[in-house]
Amino acid sequence: MEGGNNKLDTQIFNKDNIKQAAQLLAQGELVAFPTETVYGLGADATNEEAVKNVYRAKGRPSDNPLIVTVADEAMMKKYVTEIPADAQKLIDHFWPGPLTLILFVKEGALPDAVTGGLPTAAFRCPQDPLTNELIHTLARPIVGPSANTSTKPSPTTAEHVYHDLKGKIAGIIDNGPTKIGLESTIIDLSVDQPVVLRPGEITPDELSEVLHKKVLLNKGTVQTKDVPKAPGMKYRHYAPSSPVYIVDDPADFAYIPHDSSVGVAALADNLHDLGDADSFSLGVSIDEAAHNLFGALRYFDSNEQIKTIYVQGFAKGNISAAYMNRLNKAASGNHFKK
Repeated sequence: MEGGNNKLDTQIFNKDNIKQAAQLLAQGELVAFPTETVYGLGADATNEEAVKNVYRAKGRPSDNPLIVTVADEAMMKKYVTEIPADAQKLIDHFWPGPLTLILFVKEGALPDAVTGGLPTAAFRCPQDPLTNELIHTLARPIVGPSANTSTKPSPTTAEHVYHDLKGKIAGIIDNGPTKIGLESTIIDLSVDQPVVLRPGEITPDELSEVLHKKVLLNKGTVQTKDVPKAPGMKYRHYAPSSPVYIVDDPADFAYIPHDSSVGVAALADNLHDLGDADSFSLGVSIDEAAHNLFGALRYFDSNEQIKTIYVQGFAKGNISAAYMNRLNKAASGNHFKK
């Protein structure tokens, strides 16, 4: 796929085609894969040209480092300088699972296209058995950014991936909808004080409990000239084509326009008296809302009639930090003011 210009026949794989998918990865092709969080876009992490094709397929800035997806701890050991005691505790408790660890890597072990030229890389071992089999079969780690066009909402189904990347990648492993719906928690263990760079289902409090020390939550931004340590820290993410506004108080849904050019995503109890506005239920709880957020944004993005999207915000709850992190990026920080 030179420069991402050649159209590919994007194949759909299942549990019976994992060997074929691994062969494509070994040949330098791109294959999307399922995880418990969102679908990832896989390429052999040791093949620099294949990794560069990930950036091309996604339209992603090349200074945005990629997560290295491994089959197990033993595979990760081949690339990191060491596994610190804190990392070992988290691996023992949370892997395989939705937790990504930033560690120092051996010099030259991974291409700069993966690390962004940094001395660190982000490692993750997902739960999905098909993806685990895929990486074991390849016998090398794969990169795993979300399998979507850059800036668009992350994909939670194989259909979402096909919509964005059909003709740009060789294949998609379909294992149904993802269970969590938001990307993994990323914790930086290359610093003295562990810090979460991207919130996810596993919260800083849960990490602190395992490590028996305070884990911070990063709320800063990355400057234009700097290379971020983790995905999602620097550029616009998760956004549909139409503007998104966060509605902090559900009572304020009464004050938004109620016409057919408006989309509303909220908990089921708040989807009433909306007139001609189109609606998408986020479920009945913050946990369900987190699972359904990207699906809601994609639902409205696929409807050309929708010109403005209003989404319910949440101030409290274990998962609210991760949910609001993604929603604030999708809305570029815009909140509805009545």
